[in-house]
Amino acid sequence: MIQGRILHLCGWDQKFVLSFRDLIHAHFADGRHKFIIYGSVDQAALPQSMDTVVYGSLLKNIFALSTAMQHAEKIILHGLFSSHLLYVLALQPWLLKKCHWVIWGGDLYVHQAEVKDLRWKKNEFFRRLVIQRLGYLLTYIPGDVALARQWYGATGQYQECLMYTSNIFKELVIPPKTGSVVNILVGNSADPTNNHLEVFEKLAAFKSENIMIYCPLSYGGVDGGYAKQTAEKGTAMFGDRFVALTNFMPFTKYLEFLGQIDIAIFAHKRQQGMGNTITLLGLGKKVYMRSDITPWPLFSSLGLVVFDVEKIDISSLSQNMTGRNKTIISGYFSETKLIEQFSKIFR
Repeated sequence: MIQGRILHLCGWDQKFVLSFRDLIHAHFADGRHKFIIYGSVDQAALPQSMDTVVYGSLLKNIFALSTAMQHAEKIILHGLFSSHLLYVLALQPWLLKKCHWVIWGGDLYVHQAEVKDLRWKKNEFFRRLVIQRLGYLLTYIPGDVALARQWYGATGQYQECLMYTSNIFKELVIPPKTGSVVNILVGNSADPTNNHLEVFEKLAAFKSENIMIYCPLSYGGVDGGYAKQTAEKGTAMFGDRFVALTNFMPFTKYLEFLGQIDIAIFAHKRQQGMGNTITLLGLGKKVYMRSDITPWPLFSSLGLVVFDVEKIDISSLSQNMTGRNKTIISGYFSETKLIEQFSKIFR
């Protein structure tokens, strides 16, 4: 049995869970925090810790889960993707006021799923029961809170929070660029929501220019079919000016790669890939995104210069715009700010 005053419920995602737990160990090692990590956990990638228990299945551990939630003073829901977790919460509504929902994005935008079958309708019923009664909504994107209120009737208190270290800007010394080639990044993963083919069509107008197009396809996606199709289409359209990145890069190597990018184009129709976007803006890169998604008004309110994906060109950013974005990103998306925000949430 694991009990803690602050209980973290985390679906397994190596990119976020480990770094978050490390953050808690480094800055909030007061014995109050306990973690339940569930799903298909890679045990070899998860260092053991006395404050952590792993459940391969929430359903098989429903009694222990319920008991831990009953004893907790605060429950931090790291995403709301598990239908079993939704059912447990819906059947124990007295727990919801002490729940803090860390809004990942996909757990909110499932409301707009393309396939709305019987299973989706059932989960949406329970999702509404839960979300409208949650005590707190954690994100740094006010537009996502507004959508939670609009779609699910959420009444919880908005608590501004950068959420994870992936959203923290990391200073990087970029070697001086050699040559005149314009390096263009398209998307951040192999998820179809990147709308790669749409971007390729827009970039076709520049195929005779001195460009190189890079497309990360080693992460995300249900299977390899979409990634293979995207790589084949990119090669067919741009030949040796297209590179499909199909091998996983360690984080430091990926940061170095982003440092060599000149232009990044993200055509997601919802909030997604924010860690990449924040890093690129902080490195002084030119970023394109849709103007009708929730990050756009956030960036505008901060004074950041971003560009509409409907109006792509390959001109470079001015030094003034580059410096402005770097200053804003390093000041707002900082580890100090993240720790201050969690200090308020945990007190």
